[in-house]
Amino acid sequence: MQNNLGLVVLNSMAKRGEKIESNIKKLLQTNDKLIVPIKQPRFGNGEGKIEICDSVRAKDIYILSDVGNYSITYSLPNGITNHYSPDDHFRDIQRAIIAMRNHADKITVIMPLLYSSRQHRRKNRESLDCATALQELNTFYGVKSIITIDVHDPNITNALPLNSFENIYPTGLILKEFLDKEIKHIDLDNLIIISPDTGAVERARFYSSVFKSPLGIFYKQRDYNVVNGKNEIISHDYAGPDVKGKDAIVVDDMISSGDSSIDVAEQLTSMGVNNIYFIVTFPLFVNGISKFQQAYKEGKFKKLYTTNFTYIPEEFMKEPWLEVVDGSELLARIITTLNKDQSIASLIDEKSEVASHVDEMRLLLRKK
Repeated sequence: MQNNLGLVVLNSMAKRGEKIESNIKKLLQTNDKLIVPIKQPRFGNGEGKIEICDSVRAKDIYILSDVGNYSITYSLPNGITNHYSPDDHFRDIQRAIIAMRNHADKITVIMPLLYSSRQHRRKNRESLDCATALQELNTFYGVKSIITIDVHDPNITNALPLNSFENIYPTGLILKEFLDKEIKHIDLDNLIIISPDTGAVERARFYSSVFKSPLGIFYKQRDYNVVNGKNEIISHDYAGPDVKGKDAIVVDDMISSGDSSIDVAEQLTSMGVNNIYFIVTFPLFVNGISKFQQAYKEGKFKKLYTTNFTYIPEEFMKEPWLEVVDGSELLARIITTLNKDQSIASLIDEKSEVASHVDEMRLLLRKK
């Protein structure tokens, strides 16, 4: 074991960072303290800084940050309380790097939810925040590698053509949990995979190949007059095989307001689907969960499977329809593998393993 591993856990991932550390200790069979103590004070006017409170010299450092954690607050003048924005979190990542640069042997940034990942391409005269941020971290700040989970648009990897940028899919993690809990309630031989829009087609195609199930797609018709910062959806038009009498899995990388997901569920219900399950990586719930609570009460979907790779309020996690899969072990495996200078290829592509697991489940059901 290399005894040079260090975790710099920013306040946005404090509790999850402890879980990750615990998993790494098990994998490396060590009791050594891995989390490097830091301070993240804020001055009275809201300015911040990062202080590293222990030596990081010659260490292999992994900075952990959840840029979507809006629960973190700090005080501003006149008694105003401000919640961290993704910009605040990203700036703290930069501060941490600055505090350690030229001391740590190498620095890897782990952002499960990639900063500004929804601002991934330029259509008009607008900023290209995600690509710019990646290039800043790598070129100016000297970060060796950037690790993210299920990035909104995989093409953003082209922003760093000569450097290490790894996009890890948690598909296997989610599907194993999904199958373990739902195998008695779904018909694997009468299943359809649904892409809620054209942007999720590749993801849905992966699920379709794993389950050996047909694929259906919804096409969004949008009003391109911006309302409340977004283009409202006028309608969802379905293209694909008949869904009547089937169980449906609707897959996407994230849920934002949830309007699109609920609309798709309503349409599938009207088309005769038996049971609807949502599987998403990032549950942003930017407008809260009241629409999902109501839709669940009305029987429009069975469960929503997701991960804790970004912040979810504790009260949300108590909902009977929300199943949250812990990603701590996956991140621990990524970190330990990289620390040993080994390939993480098997963690990036789990298709064969997941497909084999699905086939085993199907065979067991048939035997019963």
